[in-house]
Amino acid sequence: MLLLLQQFPSLPSSGAASFPPPFQNVQSAFLCLRDCKRPPLPVLSAFSSGPKLQFSNECHRVNCSRRSAAVLCTGKRPRQGSRPKKRERVPQNVDLPAVLPKKKKKPYPIPLKNILQAARADKKLAAMGMEKPLEPPKNGLLVPDLIPVAYEVLDAWRILIRGLTQILHTVPIHACSECSEVHVAQVGHDIQDCHGSTSGSRKGFHSWVKGSINDVLLPIESYHMYDPFGRRIKHETRFNYDRIPAVVELCIQAGVDLPEFPSRRRTQPVRMIGKKVIDRGGFVEEPELEKHVDRKSQVIDLDTHRSLERFPPPDISEVPKIAQETINAYEKVKWGVNRLMKKYTVKACGYCSEVHVGPWGHNAKLCGEFKHQWRDGKHGWQDATVDEVFPPNYVWHVRDPKGPPMRRGLKRFYGKAPAVVEVCMQAGAQVPERYKPMMRLDIVVPESEEAQLVA
Repeated sequence: MLLLLQQFPSLPSSGAASFPPPFQNVQSAFLCLRDCKRPPLPVLSAFSSGPKLQFSNECHRVNCSRRSAAVLCTGKRPRQGSRPKKRERVPQNVDLPAVLPKKKKKPYPIPLKNILQAARADKKLAAMGMEKPLEPPKNGLLVPDLIPVAYEVLDAWRILIRGLTQILHTVPIHACSECSEVHVAQVGHDIQDCHGSTSGSRKGFHSWVKGSINDVLLPIESYHMYDPFGRRIKHETRFNYDRIPAVVELCIQAGVDLPEFPSRRRTQPVRMIGKKVIDRGGFVEEPELEKHVDRKSQVIDLDTHRSLERFPPPDISEVPKIAQETINAYEKVKWGVNRLMKKYTVKACGYCSEVHVGPWGHNAKLCGEFKHQWRDGKHGWQDATVDEVFPPNYVWHVRDPKGPPMRRGLKRFYGKAPAVVEVCMQAGAQVPERYKPMMRLDIVVPESEEAQLVA
């Protein structure tokens, strides 16, 4: 305060102060007394190149010994460590992930730099003869915290199959017989984006047929192995192993016990030096079940095979409730698979849709995608993503299922959603918030003549 008075001696002590030019805009913001003996408040910042004051609208009453009272308006120092709150940005009209070209290998989910760095570290330990440090489940042991998660995923998987099958009795599904396009509406759309073998003769229009549950919930299967750290599956022995959904196999290896599909539970960890397993507890053959027992008939509720025959059509009044339970189960399965895959290793081919649950991929020569001749039909294994194990299968979002078919000229105004979400929404379920931006619900679809006037 004294510093301010020394710099501006003409500053009045009372009344409506006429401040110097630097403070003309704040004439009513500061009032002080020269003879006030109260110690000054620490409100003035350091003067580096001229007077710099901080003012606010808060007024403090200062009692002085010589004067009755005086009003002093001061500023506050900003709190240390406090940051201004950023306004959360709500996503709007989110685009779908780009379609990967088939003539290239899929990108690595883990950066190649990190993969090479980990490989060099393992090689360095192996050169010194030191074992590779492994934690569960990389050493063959279970993770106790993830066993309840695996059971939740398996229960949600059953609910998803049962609910989706019941909904398909009332909601029509159309699938293209020449490509992988799926449409959820009363009639198929007229968007010319078919890439089938005979699409040229149809000018890109799809050849619609009645769809099934496998068109909505894509069947991604994997070999079931009694011991994932045991002998690898060879091309000649591939028929000795059962094929089950990859989600079910992931839950089995995470701790779910199914008598029809047993799994080896280790009590001693696996030991490795580099890429070589030095101690796996020996090779243990899978216990044989009785010959008259059919494995898949005992766990038929975990598969989509002939599900429309196993579940009858529901009542019309119960369809919205079933749809809501189905979409909740879908979210539960996706959440659980994402959490399990953070610990348990799942491999996917970098060229095709083959998936294998285990520390290493199998050696079956079944890949027929880009440059499979160079690899003798073997898969190009790499770490899998959640969308490869549990694919969303995006379809066009239809606002009026009973309205006219979608047109090619209005394609940029339409949104998309996972097929399960679209089916459940048309059955009466509430759409989760994270799917609304990609469905483009806030865009008004114009008429065909108005679309030409839109910038």
